[in-house]
Amino acid sequence: MKQLATGSMDSCLMIWNLKPQMRAYRFVGHKDAILSIQFSPSGNLVASASRDKTVRLWVPSVKGESTFFKAHTATVRSVQFSYDGQTLVTASDDKTIKVWAVHRQKFLCSLNQHINWVRCAKFSPDGRLIVSASDDKTIKIWDKAMRECIHSFYEHGGFVNYVDFHPSGTCIAGAGTDNTVKVWDVRMNKLLQHYQVHAAVVNSLSFHLTGNYLVTASNDSTLKILDLLEGKLLYTLHGHQGPATCVAFSRDGDYFASGGSDEQVMVWKSNFDTGDPGDVLRNQASTPFVNCTLKTSRGVGSTPQQEYVKAGAAEQLPDSNYTKTRAAGPDTGNQSYSIREVPPYTTSAPTVNQSLQPEMAAIPLTLANTLEHIVTQLDVLTQTVAILEQRLTLTEDKLRECLERVPVSVRPTD
Repeated sequence: MKQLATGSMDSCLMIWNLKPQMRAYRFVGHKDAILSIQFSPSGNLVASASRDKTVRLWVPSVKGESTFFKAHTATVRSVQFSYDGQTLVTASDDKTIKVWAVHRQKFLCSLNQHINWVRCAKFSPDGRLIVSASDDKTIKIWDKAMRECIHSFYEHGGFVNYVDFHPSGTCIAGAGTDNTVKVWDVRMNKLLQHYQVHAAVVNSLSFHLTGNYLVTASNDSTLKILDLLEGKLLYTLHGHQGPATCVAFSRDGDYFASGGSDEQVMVWKSNFDTGDPGDVLRNQASTPFVNCTLKTSRGVGSTPQQEYVKAGAAEQLPDSNYTKTRAAGPDTGNQSYSIREVPPYTTSAPTVNQSLQPEMAAIPLTLANTLEHIVTQLDVLTQTVAILEQRLTLTEDKLRECLERVPVSVRPTD
């Protein structure tokens, strides 16, 4: 647990050193809001994407040296390193996805089939595929070598804010303005799971190292922990006093960090993957989550809150147990901060850990879990049937067209 990096609407990049008595470093260079950041796999570089249409590559040292290049003709919403650290993928409001060589920032290719802003683009773990999410309500899978779209998913009912690959590379998860989170199998192009657990727009998500859990952040100010093996909601976490704009697990999965429009970054300790999740739920006194809050000493109150909502990506730091998270309002003056550990069931602001109690606490745990699982699976079944009906209709239409094109011949009788 060494560092945490944030980017903000104030155009500054911050590196927070979480050891006591250590100061935070503030890097200046962008001329407009930073909307996405990520460390390279080696940790030697930090990439940042901005509304100023540029991408910067920073050396995360005290000097904060950086180089920049104009990546797009409009706001750059997303930037990510490939897993070998040799290439970058960027996504922009100019409706394109671009791939760059990190060395000398050489342009490699552009992917151009989206018809609205592209919010997010990510490499698959093996680097062969790219997934993108757009305001055209689609998620697209691209073959990097062929430079073409190989499949589009249309199941989201609104803009798609965020998308990422499962650690195995076989699945993707998307978060949208329709308040839902969906999981697809990219081998069969099949919708696997559909979660409607938030009451507002879902801004960000992150897979746990094991691939068994997914954490989401929403405008309803909550974080949700989803059990992907059981297809159910595990925890609802309250703490942010406004929209939760971004969230990410640490590389080892022991921690996750969240950022919000309340100008706070919260770092949570998790132990729900150390044993049976039911045991964690039954033993709340063992503190399944420890929350540390980093609050800037002076916020950016003049920035409209809606602008914070639009800023929503979170990525892991390579050489620490923390994650780097883009959150609103790093301090533009004194960079001091405090770290607090919040015990379970505290009612003091800003974190209410009573929310860690399982949903429907008055119902016996086993029954509550069973009912919740049944409801979730019925929802998934309904979605699957709807998709099958759509595909059947398409098949019938194509068959009808084929029959209409077949010439009819009458065999003459003797």
